[in-house]
Amino acid sequence: MNPASIGGGFDPNTPNAARMYDYFLGGKDNLPADREAAEKVLRFVPEIPIGIRENRAFLARAVRFLAEQGIRQFLDIGAGLPTQRNVHQVAAEVAPDARTAYVDNDPQVLAHARALLQDSPQVLVVEGDVRRPAEILGRPELRAHLDFDQPIAVLLLAIIHFIPDGDDPVGIIAAIRDALAPGSYVAISHVAVDERPQAAPGVEGVYNNASAQFVARMSGEIAPFFKGLDLVDPGMVNLHEWRPDIPVVAPVLEKVKSYFLCGVGRVS
Repeated sequence: MNPASIGGGFDPNTPNAARMYDYFLGGKDNLPADREAAEKVLRFVPEIPIGIRENRAFLARAVRFLAEQGIRQFLDIGAGLPTQRNVHQVAAEVAPDARTAYVDNDPQVLAHARALLQDSPQVLVVEGDVRRPAEILGRPELRAHLDFDQPIAVLLLAIIHFIPDGDDPVGIIAAIRDALAPGSYVAISHVAVDERPQAAPGVEGVYNNASAQFVARMSGEIAPFFKGLDLVDPGMVNLHEWRPDIPVVAPVLEKVKSYFLCGVGRVS
C-alpha cells in the first residue's frame, strides 16, 4: 500500500496525498485534482516516481527481513490505497501465519482496503490518525488482532514527512515505540531535501492546498525519529542502499541520490 493522506473526508476538488501517490506509481485510483497537483510537484522534482518505486521496494525488503527475524505481526500506519505486494502479501511469503493491521484515516483508502481484504482473516483494516497514536493503539479491534505482549513490526513509510513539527513527530514515534514489546521493530522512510533544497518551497506550496501538508526536512532533522531504537545495518540510508537485492548501478544512483531516507530500528 502507499502512504496515507493525513486529512480525512472526501473532496474531489482537493488534491489527496494518497491519490497523488497512486498517480506517481502509475495507478488509476486518482482524480483530476490529484493529477493536476502531482504534475505541479513533478515540475519541481521530476524524479519523484523513482523515489516512490524505491519506497515500495524498501517496504518489500524490510517486511521480508522482519519476517525472517521471526516477526509475525505487522502494523502499517498510514497504509494508503492498496497496490501490489502489500505488507500482508510479502509477509505471507515468509510466514503464512503472519497477521497484519492496516491503519488509515482516509475514507476512500478505508473503503478500498476493506473491499479488497474483507475475506482475509489474517488482515485487519482500522481507522486511525497517526497524529493520535494513543487512539490507534487503544482500538479494541486492533488489540484483539495483534498481541502487544509479543513483538510487532510497525511501518511508518512516507508518512512522517506529512507531520509538521508542531504535531511533535518525534513524540508520536516515541509513543508508538514505547507501546511495543522488546524485540519489536519500527521501520521509517522519509523524504530528505539535502540534494534539492531549492525545490522544497515549491513542493510544500503544492501540498499546502492538498489533504496533507508536506514538510521538507534535511537528513539531520530526520535522524532524531530513530531515537531510542537500535538501528539494524546499514543504519539510516537512502532507500536503494537498504539491503538491496542486487547491486545498484551507477546510472540509477545518479537519479536517486540522497532524497529519500529509511531505516529499521529494533526496540530493546
